[in-house]
Amino acid sequence: MKIVDVKTHVLLDPGYDPGATSSSQDSVVVEVITDEGLVGIGETDLNAWVARAFIEAPATHTMDRGLAQQLIGRDPLDPEAIWEDLYVGTAMTGRRGGGVHAIGALDIALWDICGQAADKPCWQLWTDVERESLTPYASLQPEVTSLDAYRDSMVAWGVRAKELGFRAAKCEATFSGPYVHKELHGDDAKVVEVVTAVREAVGPDVALMVDVQYAFDSVDRALRCAEALAELDIYFLETPLWADDLAGYAELQRRSPVRIAQGEWLATRHEFAALIDTGIAVVQPDVGRVGGLTEARRVCDLAAAAGRIVVPHAWKTGISVAVAAHLAMATPHMPFFEFLPAELCESRLRKELTNDELVFRHDGTMAPPRRPGLGIDLNRDALEEFVAVATAAFG
Repeated sequence: MKIVDVKTHVLLDPGYDPGATSSSQDSVVVEVITDEGLVGIGETDLNAWVARAFIEAPATHTMDRGLAQQLIGRDPLDPEAIWEDLYVGTAMTGRRGGGVHAIGALDIALWDICGQAADKPCWQLWTDVERESLTPYASLQPEVTSLDAYRDSMVAWGVRAKELGFRAAKCEATFSGPYVHKELHGDDAKVVEVVTAVREAVGPDVALMVDVQYAFDSVDRALRCAEALAELDIYFLETPLWADDLAGYAELQRRSPVRIAQGEWLATRHEFAALIDTGIAVVQPDVGRVGGLTEARRVCDLAAAAGRIVVPHAWKTGISVAVAAHLAMATPHMPFFEFLPAELCESRLRKELTNDELVFRHDGTMAPPRRPGLGIDLNRDALEEFVAVATAAFG
């Protein structure tokens, strides 16, 4: 089997809001096409136009080659070897950041082909041990225009998530720092106010996570918030400090009464090795950004060796949700994985791009994926619409 073509699709939600702190409004979807008719699908969480440039770029010398041209003619059934070649072949521009994120989309597509070729779901390529069920958490971020409306909407969504059967939910509460959501500026007490309201509404049996998206500029400030949130029995506090402040994360986790989570922006196992060395409790690879399933599985192994839990980031379309589910099946130290419920989000990409295989059960769990490969079923009409919107907006 050989790869004969790579198609790159840039997608944009018609209702996108540049003031929203949400990367679910756009996406880059790749299709890796083989001479035997198998087509692998992948995506990554990166500026979609930048990702397309990495994939479609021509080669002008040996140290900086376009990703797609390196794939043509290759056997897709050896993703790990291909990963190393793509990494080395783009090292001058890539090696971290966007280059690795773009490799991630292609690597996911290659594993999709491997599963289809073996007539097995991807997770069965990595483990013989089957988890009986998976536990997603509902990731919640209302898109409203006032702080009071945000609190009230978050409470309503939290209650609805519980009614749908979710055992866990995450409150996005970004009211300060560089990424304030929809200009909803508030002090740190507002974070605690929102989470308190949700906890009172959903009761003690729902696990609550909190994401402040790099809001705090000091360990002491983050610690004060963590101590306040500890009274609400939160499962973890996500990305309280800047991603590069590893010393800060080490001190914060050492002093914090709650678990600290980080890693959604990191690329390669090498960056995660440094993060894990800080003692952080929860490791959060985004499968696309870290470099795909090949590299995400390596990160999970590092976390296991260090006795840490893994809760991956997956704030994108149904493609990323499916990918995270397959990774969870092969990762026993993953108690939850992020799930952006179509019923509780604003993104049309999440709602319409895929016909999800994953079936959410009333006990708050999901049955293991069974379709060959990643089991992704694209809605082609939606794909074409979102591509047309992206082309009209930005080319």
